[in-house]
This record gives sequence, structure tokens and C-alpha cells, in this order.
Amino acid sequence: MTNISNSAAMLRTIRDTMGITQEQLAERLGVSFATVNRWENEQNTPQRAARAAIIALAVDAGLDVGEGAVLPAPVASPGRRGRQAAGQAPSTKSMEQMLWDAACSIRGEKDAPKFKDYLLPMVFLKRLSDVFDDEIARLSEDYGSWQTALKIAAADHTVVRFYMPPEARWAIISGRERFEWPKDEAPRDIGEHLTKAIRAVVKQNPDLDGTINVVDFAAERNGERDINPAKLREVVETFSDPRYRLGLADVEPDFLGRAYEYLLRKFAEGSGQSAGEFFTPTEVGFLMAYLLRPRPGEEVHDYACGSAGLLIKQQIVCRELDPLSKVPLKLYGQELMAESFAVAKMNGIIHDMSVEIARGDTMINPKFKTAQGDIRTFDIVVANPMWNQPFDPGRLSADPFDRFRTAGGVTTGKGDWAWLQHTLACMKPNGRAAVVLDTGAVTRGSGSKNEDRERNIRKWFVDRDLIDGVILLPDNLFYNTSAAGIIVLLNKRKPEARKGKITLVNASKRVRKGKPKNYLPDDAVKGIAALFVGGEAIDGEVAVIDAAQAIEADYNLSPSRWVGQVQAESFGSISELLKAISDLDVAAAQHSKTLVRLLGGVSDAVA
Repeated sequence: MTNISNSAAMLRTIRDTMGITQEQLAERLGVSFATVNRWENEQNTPQRAARAAIIALAVDAGLDVGEGAVLPAPVASPGRRGRQAAGQAPSTKSMEQMLWDAACSIRGEKDAPKFKDYLLPMVFLKRLSDVFDDEIARLSEDYGSWQTALKIAAADHTVVRFYMPPEARWAIISGRERFEWPKDEAPRDIGEHLTKAIRAVVKQNPDLDGTINVVDFAAERNGERDINPAKLREVVETFSDPRYRLGLADVEPDFLGRAYEYLLRKFAEGSGQSAGEFFTPTEVGFLMAYLLRPRPGEEVHDYACGSAGLLIKQQIVCRELDPLSKVPLKLYGQELMAESFAVAKMNGIIHDMSVEIARGDTMINPKFKTAQGDIRTFDIVVANPMWNQPFDPGRLSADPFDRFRTAGGVTTGKGDWAWLQHTLACMKPNGRAAVVLDTGAVTRGSGSKNEDRERNIRKWFVDRDLIDGVILLPDNLFYNTSAAGIIVLLNKRKPEARKGKITLVNASKRVRKGKPKNYLPDDAVKGIAALFVGGEAIDGEVAVIDAAQAIEADYNLSPSRWVGQVQAESFGSISELLKAISDLDVAAAQHSKTLVRLLGGVSDAVA
């Protein structure tokens, strides 16, 4: 075996090959967890008997340990600065695997939709701890030692982003390092430790209140723990794997955000509407960002922000479109649900983005207001509010901000256009917006002989040239419904070339089939955005109509109503089609007579 003295590399290779934790490896070798931890961190070296046991286990793992054999390279453990070895950049798949392995560790302990209540705060705590270690490493380069850097951070918390008290640092939580608890304060198990750690973090960083301190890991019901401490220990061990470090140099903000969304999506698959309410498919969020093309320094608002995914994607695309700019977007969100509010705050921090989140019911009490008490306006508004939400017309009529009566009237029944009216109230004079809604929002009431308030509101928007376009999305993209959705795009100040026009895009052909849900690949997302931005009619995908055509269709703005209409008209009028059918009938009769005559001649010859 080559360089067997490098026991740390050998042990990490065995664990990686066998897929076991340090605790499981310690059990196999007949030693303590702390001993294995010291070996892997090269704090001491195994003695001869232990080395023999390690070699035997390596053979069991299928590794070649013969003379001159070369072991597979172990997964590189990043240093305290979190630097990845060449070729070891984390992949989305590995992070997804970490999260799913952690979820499986507590499967059976909690219902699937509740997994995230426990896992997301733990992932966030791990991220904070790894970033803290990176910042201490940076300070130690300036001040000469790790311990000196820790003392400076303890004395002045402003030198780090979030100060992590000792008991909350991941090395202590995972048992890799020791911590001397004050008398009578030592936790009985990992559940109590996690709860104490999170409370200590919030005490030192009040801005985190309401984010990670939303669950009690030591909670009991009927004398039993909600989650068995042994299960929590398995999750901690999974997150402690060196492959899953979450420091500043280990992961890109968007990479971790995608992993977050993976976990949310997995829960949404099994929990129906309640999970889907705050989860917008990743590709739809990016599509909205490419449609709006945010510019550095702009203010972006989502009044039903859920986990803040739409806001985050606006910033990511802004950086992509203008990579040299160092001016970020200013992101603002409002969310009603307490759990989603906490996730939104975590999501902003974990992406290292400044996102101001307020909690409350947007329709009743919009939180972002001016000093005069009016609704605050923004450059960009994005949202995926609840589709077809019922609203009391009486309540909307008495709206203190007058968002509805003066913008086409008060809707009845479905609330989709109430959300668009609120969107309009949130837009600056040159503002633009993208809102995801049910397809019925652009068709209901059209063609009806009876008066319809939704159709009247659409008319009001069209008459004032506020609707820039409608994107019809494919079926089965969203996790709370198999129905197709639409993106309605508003613009208070259209470019000259787009004035008086509405661009309708049917994106249904761009879908890829998946299980359990369909999806839009990256090239399709950018392709759909390019179709809309281009604003040119394309057979089968894009129609561009003017106000007169919208009036003729009684304000039916569904892309499926318009896309492909040119081809249908090429067949001519009904009278022309009937004449063509009659001509074909005459020709067919003539051919039949000829065939009968020929067959009769053949019959006479045979006779």
C-alpha cells in the first residue's frame, strides 16, 4: 500500500467508499468517535493494531491495499478558509444528496412537510458557522493566530458578519472540539444543544430573530421527544461531512439557493397546495427575471414573497446581465405565513444579499408605505400570489389606498385582477412587473352577454396600454396544480416600439417532460424571454396584437387564442371551404363512374 502512514486520507477514503459516518467507522474499528475524529484531523496517528484494523476494513471496502497500490483520492477536506481543492468544486447533485440524506435521517420522526422546519435552520446554522470560521481565518492572518482572532471577534462583533458564540460553532455541535459548559447548563443531548446554540446565536445577533429560532429541537409531546436525539445526531454528522462545507469559498450563493429550493420542492411534491403556495419552480423565477431584465440599483418588490426566491433570482440575473457592476438591487418582500417569512430571511442571508422582509397580509395591510402613508412604489414588481383567491368585494370597496375602485373597478369572485391592481399601485411611473396567475385571469368574462367585472378590469388595463404581454406556461410545472399558468407583464412606460401592442407568447412547446413535474430547461427559459423581448410575431409561438384586436376579441388575452391564428385564416372563409368540399365531391363521383366502367370491362373479358 502506498503511504499507509497517511491514515487521515485512508480513513476518509474508506468512509467515502462505504458511505458511513465517523461514528459508524469508529464502531467498526472498535474505537471511540473522538479517536477517529483525531485521526482524520491528523492530531495523532493510529498505533500498529489500529492500523491493521484500518487496512482490514479497507479490504472489506473493496480498496486495493497491496504493495504499490494507489488508493482512490479521498474527498478533499477544505481548510478553515474553505478553499476547495482543484476539481472538487461542489455540485448541485452533491448538495442535494446532503439535504436528502439529512431528511432521510429523520424520516418517520416527522411528517415530510415538517422536515424543513428542522433541516433549514440546521443548514442555516452550519452556513453561519462555516462563514464565521472563514472570517476568523482571515483575521488570524492579520493578527497572527486563530485564538487572537477569536478574542478580537468576541470583543468587537462588527469585524464579522454574524458573531457565533462558542457553543454554536459547528465544530462544538458536531463533537469535533470540546466546550466547557457553565455548571448546570450542559445540554443532555444534541437536541438541547441545538436549541441552546440557536438561542445563543439570536441573542448575539438580534437581526436573526424569527429566522432560525422557530423550532425547539428538544420539544416533547406526551413525554416523548418530537425528534429522537439519535436521529438529530445523524443529521449533524451528515452536515459535518467535509464535502458539504458551506463557507464563503465553498459554494456560490445561487448554488446553495438551488439546494434550498430542491429541498422545498421535495416537500412540495408530497404536501400539495400548502407547500406549493410559497414555492415557484426555479425556471419560472429565472424566466421572470430574464423578462424584466433588472438593472443595477433598481428597487424590486414581491408582495407575496414566500421564500424570497423570485427576489433572489432578480439579483442573480442582474449580475449576469451586468457582471462588472458592483451596485446591487434593493430587494423588498412581504409574506403572511410565519414559516415562509423565516425561510425568506434565511434565504436572503444565505445568498449574502440584502433583502428587507416584512410580515403581514399584503391585501389588508401592505407594509411598505411612504412617510405620507401611501403605498410605496418600486422599479420592478414580481409575484406569484395565490391563484383564484376569493376576496370580499365589500372589503375591497372600502380599501383605504383606493387601489381598486379607480383602477377598473372592484372585482368579484376571483382575486387575480385585484392582485394585478395592487401590483399597479406598487409600480413607479416607469415601473414594470411580472405576475404569475391562473390562465382564467385573461379569459374570464370575454364573450359573455352579461356584465363581467374581470373583463371590465382587463379593458381598463388595455385601454391605458398597461399590459406589455402574457406568457402561457406549459402544463404541470407547478407543485400545487397540474394546470398551466400564465405570466402577466405590466409596463407603465413602454418603449416606443411596443406602445399600443401586446405581445402574447405560447411557451407550451418548450417544455420537457419530467416526473412528477414537467420543467423548462435553461435554454428554453432564455429562448422564451428572447421571444418576448424581441416582440415580433412568430408562427406557432408569438402573436403581437393591438388594442383594436383586443377589443374585437372582447379582451380575451390568452396566447392560445391568438398564436396560430394566421395559419387558421390561410384556409379562407367558410363559403370558400364549402365550395372546395363540393368540388371534391364532384371529382370523387366522376372517379367512381370511371372505376365502375373499367371493372365492368374486366368482368366481360373473363366471362
